[in-house]
Amino acid sequence: MASDQLQQQAQLAMVLGSDTAPFETLISHLMSSSNEQRSSAEALFNLAKQTNPDTLALKLAHLLQLSPHPEARAMAAVLLRKLLTRDDAYLWPRLSLPTQSSLKSSMLSCIQREEAKSISKKICDTVSELASGILPENGWPELLPFVFQCVSSDSSKLQESAFLIVAQLSQYVGETLTPHIKHLHGVFLQCLTSESASSDVKIAALNAVISFVQCLSNSNERDRFQDVLPAMIRTLTESLNNGNEATAQEALELLIELAGTEPRFLRRQLLDIVGSMLQIAEAESLEESTRHLAVEFLVTLAEARERAPGMVRKLPQFIDRLFAVLMKMLEDVEDDPAWYSAETEDEDAGETSNYSMGQECLDRLAIALGGNTIVPVAYQQFSAYLVASEWQKHHASLIALAQIAEGCSKVMIKNLEQVVSMILSQFQSPHPRVRWAAINAIGQLSTDLGPDLQNQHHEIVLPALAAAMDDLQNPRVQAHAASAVLNFSENCTPEILAPYLDGIVSKLLVLLQNGKQMVQEGALTALASVADSSQEHFQKYYDVVMPYLKTILMNATDKSKRMLRAKSMECISLVGMAVGKDKFKEDARQVMEVLMSLQGTEMEADDPITSYMLQAWARLCKCLGQDFLPYMDVVMPPLLQSAQLKPDVTITSADSENEAEDSDDESMETIILGDKRIGIKTSVLEEKATACNMLCCYADELKEGFFPWIDQVALTLVPLLKFYFHEEVRRAAVSAMPELMRSAKLAIEKGEAQGRDLSYLKQLSDYIIPNMLEALHKEPDTEICVSMLEAINECLQISGNLLDEGKIRSIVDEVKQVMTASSSRKRERGERANAEDFDAEEGELIKEENEQEEEIFDQVGEILGTLVKTFKALFLPFFDELSSYLTPMWGRDKTAEERRIAICIFDDVAEQCRDAAFKYYDTYLPFVLEACNDESPEVRQAAVYGLGVCAEFGGSVFKPLVGEALSRLNVVIQQPNARQSENAMAYDNAVSAVGKICLFHRDSIDSSQVLPAWLNCLPLSNDVIEAKVVHDQLCSMVERQDVDLLGPNNQYLPKIITVFAEVLTGKDVVTQETAGRMVNILRQLQQTLPPSALGSIWSTLKPEQQHALQSMLSS
Repeated sequence: MASDQLQQQAQLAMVLGSDTAPFETLISHLMSSSNEQRSSAEALFNLAKQTNPDTLALKLAHLLQLSPHPEARAMAAVLLRKLLTRDDAYLWPRLSLPTQSSLKSSMLSCIQREEAKSISKKICDTVSELASGILPENGWPELLPFVFQCVSSDSSKLQESAFLIVAQLSQYVGETLTPHIKHLHGVFLQCLTSESASSDVKIAALNAVISFVQCLSNSNERDRFQDVLPAMIRTLTESLNNGNEATAQEALELLIELAGTEPRFLRRQLLDIVGSMLQIAEAESLEESTRHLAVEFLVTLAEARERAPGMVRKLPQFIDRLFAVLMKMLEDVEDDPAWYSAETEDEDAGETSNYSMGQECLDRLAIALGGNTIVPVAYQQFSAYLVASEWQKHHASLIALAQIAEGCSKVMIKNLEQVVSMILSQFQSPHPRVRWAAINAIGQLSTDLGPDLQNQHHEIVLPALAAAMDDLQNPRVQAHAASAVLNFSENCTPEILAPYLDGIVSKLLVLLQNGKQMVQEGALTALASVADSSQEHFQKYYDVVMPYLKTILMNATDKSKRMLRAKSMECISLVGMAVGKDKFKEDARQVMEVLMSLQGTEMEADDPITSYMLQAWARLCKCLGQDFLPYMDVVMPPLLQSAQLKPDVTITSADSENEAEDSDDESMETIILGDKRIGIKTSVLEEKATACNMLCCYADELKEGFFPWIDQVALTLVPLLKFYFHEEVRRAAVSAMPELMRSAKLAIEKGEAQGRDLSYLKQLSDYIIPNMLEALHKEPDTEICVSMLEAINECLQISGNLLDEGKIRSIVDEVKQVMTASSSRKRERGERANAEDFDAEEGELIKEENEQEEEIFDQVGEILGTLVKTFKALFLPFFDELSSYLTPMWGRDKTAEERRIAICIFDDVAEQCRDAAFKYYDTYLPFVLEACNDESPEVRQAAVYGLGVCAEFGGSVFKPLVGEALSRLNVVIQQPNARQSENAMAYDNAVSAVGKICLFHRDSIDSSQVLPAWLNCLPLSNDVIEAKVVHDQLCSMVERQDVDLLGPNNQYLPKIITVFAEVLTGKDVVTQETAGRMVNILRQLQQTLPPSALGSIWSTLKPEQQHALQSMLSS
């Protein structure tokens, strides 16, 4: 061991000695393709870094300056950059001052001396990296004067390097450049307008000015560069005029970045810029990639609506011309013979890069600008295209229609009949590709415009799809018709599907026996979806369908048929779920035998069966319930393995040369984080997401039966709450948390928890809840935030008072954070609404985004309600802390939903904390009284319910308010359409609140007036919870023979008997116990009242009520 160290020391001394050759050899070994050679070189280099940082740094600088070998100089620049990057291995602070000084000057001289452009760029990267660490503390005062000197030199190479450094410093430490704004403005303008500057220098200057404009924090500073903008655009147009498309493409890429981040900077010259871009996009003489970049610029500008809402909508002809360009791109499709053979690998046969670009951009444009803007333009262009003779134009219209449906759904739903007839007319086209495109459009619209499309047009769409399945000459058309049946049925009720099932199922069975695998696969997925959507209506087809499906499952063993077999699993399990356990259980056993034997075999990484099998097992579990438990030992190990898959990640620098190859690889998803490009294998993520969802399904279905797996699953899923590579994984992990806790609690309660008690549940809850709060704090997606809050609330309900004070504190702190973040997002949207181009379309989009924020507040209200119900008065100190967050929600400037949530929280506090809540009455009751007459029925309901609570528990504190409360409640009850559906819940709660005032504050009211009026409002039928309370109260008052209720000479008795009759024959508006007491009262009245009196009351009832009461009284 000691001799190894001595040997390494000797090597190190030689490498760092005065002879340069050993050091050059070390550097060349670091680039070696031999792993062994490279590893030993890395070990020696790292030792030098630890023990001799000064010598190492100076050696690298010397090599960079003087080595005759370009690859050695390039490597030295890269290694220096790594040593000077501020991370764990940051070397700069460990270097002596003389070394630091020497490094700085030698790097600047390298910039001057280096001739090779690629190495020069690497040196600039190293300089910028070091500068970003030391420039803010004025650690390199020579750098900026050097850069400005290079910019004004005669050397193109030096100018280019200087602009590159300015661009990088703008990104890293822009604030160090802003004091030089005036000088930089002059430099940029001079270079971009210069006749003599080379195109490379101009591109470097364009890059620098765009980076600098992006780093400026206020619009006044940015506006100083408005006069540079024409010159920036001229860089693009000049290079095109000179036939230099490569330079033009570089310029376009830089301008696209500007359009995405600072669209307002372009506003004053928007017409000219957009005009130039449209000309480029329309110029068929230019290279495709140049035109595509111009289109990308225009679409990016349309998408940048958060920064410049509505700006491009106002441009004359912009949408018409851009839409026309995209339509023209869609026409670029070839009639490739491979398309007709319907082999799966030829799925995109005939599609060109123009066609793909057109498709993608139409989708994005429609989402960015919305239906009111896009639909009129689209329909106008479609009508011209659909009367043309070329099939490509018909095909283009149908593809475009499918692409814009998602972004234009609200507007298209209004013209649904026109859209559907336009598509269905193309089902008769003589060209198979047009018929395919028409089917494709119906499939897409079934998803984007469902369920309206299904509800309104099933009688024409389903027969058309069924007919398309008969197109024997064109198997691809048949397969696509089956796929469209799948899309259609996914948004369809069993009642709508039922009349068509005979025809559809028989046709799908014919397709299942077709020779083409694509057709069989399409038929299988369609059958699965039809079974899933028709549920018990599918029973009658089971005996015919299941043998076919089992045959495929047993016999499709060839590698080329993997997907067919996978889809047969999906279909079998969905059919099983549709028909239910009794019908399916015999076949289920056989199917599970096949799955078990498959699970024991080694599968290839890309085998689709793995993922389909995970889902099939979970559906079989849902169908069989507790009978599935014996199979869990087989199912769980591979499922956990899939859920624990590590993402297959490759990390490169964001500006790395191999970016283009990565971005074309469809199996990889690319995310840019800072200056890193992260590529992730999507199949791994999808399998992981599926597995996580299935774990959630098992816990949900098996309840206490899932107990043995809770620990393993919790340890797998809890860390995935922060799995930022894939939303679906996080969603599944979130959904599983309450299921795991519920499973544990039920197992403990039923004595099936392997001897564990509530301390186990506390331990689980103490692991899950803090991790959920931490994940919520970092969650970037609003929708997932809502799901997290919902899941946290469920966990709190399950763990109940097992939570200690520390956990409550962290929940309350996170609630504050969530409310603050949500409010600030709403405020930012409010600022967008003040932008000069803001329009109605943008207002609609903001409204939708704000609705998600309301869901957040709603869930916060639920959590606070749960905490109040669980801890009652013990929670009030936390409630006091939150009051500064809650009180603003009562304001008239807030939405109805926010006001409702705030009132509900007070209602919970008053109901659960009773006397301890009296101190809040003065603050909150004035709001509640005012809210009784709010224009929103939901707010009114919460407010009148609150008055009922305060009447019940408020005692003497509420007494002074009884008069005002009654008059407010009276307004709600007397409203002309008080009992119409949208107001009915508020009405029932107001009547209930009056009942509570009668019960608890009789001495403060004129009971001879109020009680008969209250009785007149009965029975209640909408809010069944309140109805049960009120009807029980009525029953008790009759039992006590309440004089005010019965009235003088029992004059209100007929009304009371009528109410009893309606309640007893009504739907779920009375508890069994109260109903029994009501029947006893009626029996007593039968014996005490004269028959004539009872007969006249009886005659006012409906015949069916009379009949039902007779049988109750006689039983």
